[in-house]
Amino acid sequence: MNAAEIHVEVAPELALFVPHARRVGSHPLAVDGVSTLGHVIESLGVPLTEVGALVVDGVGVPVGHVPADGERVTVHPVGRPQQVPGAPLRFLLDVHLGTLARRLRLLGVDTAYESTDIGDPALAARSAAERRVLLSRDRGLLRRRELWAGAYVYSTSPDDQLHDVLARFAPALRPWTRCTACNGTLRPATKEEVAEQLKGGTQKSYDVFARCEECGRAYWKGAHHPQLEAIVARALAEFA
Repeated sequence: MNAAEIHVEVAPELALFVPHARRVGSHPLAVDGVSTLGHVIESLGVPLTEVGALVVDGVGVPVGHVPADGERVTVHPVGRPQQVPGAPLRFLLDVHLGTLARRLRLLGVDTAYESTDIGDPALAARSAAERRVLLSRDRGLLRRRELWAGAYVYSTSPDDQLHDVLARFAPALRPWTRCTACNGTLRPATKEEVAEQLKGGTQKSYDVFARCEECGRAYWKGAHHPQLEAIVARALAEFA
């Protein structure tokens, strides 16, 4: 008896996940008549976090659909802006995305970040426990079943990473309200309150400060502030 065979076409946005031979057009794929379409798509290399509509012979189906012989499947990317139901929109980033984490915090987006490699199981468990969207470039991590929600970070450039996350999830932006070091909330502070963190030149040159309510870190408009303002201005101009 011949094995069942379906034909699968992957949208161009998802082509990087599949072998080169499958990146353009529809291609045959053997199926066992038992595995779900979600499992089949993942076996091709596409994380389900990146999959939007699954269309079989012109009709949308769930990931639990079991494909039958002769079906033609089209795999679409997640729609944008992506809605994450059931929890406030919050993120968790793995150890490789520190710059992106700091930029999201700069914009006031609730962003947890692991500065050490705590392992895939622990990251996935934290995503589920805190209901955070896990951002990662690790496809294997994004396939873990215990994830609350996840998303692949497509670029290695921090500028492009930030643009992609903002375009995909459209989080509310509240710049200058979070600590870029720990994600805590910032509040205005007097010079006296942060005096122990200031060097002589800073004490003389600045009078406006903020302080993190969690870790106590002090902030002021130092020499690097224009670069941070530019990041904030670009984000607000396009996504606010």
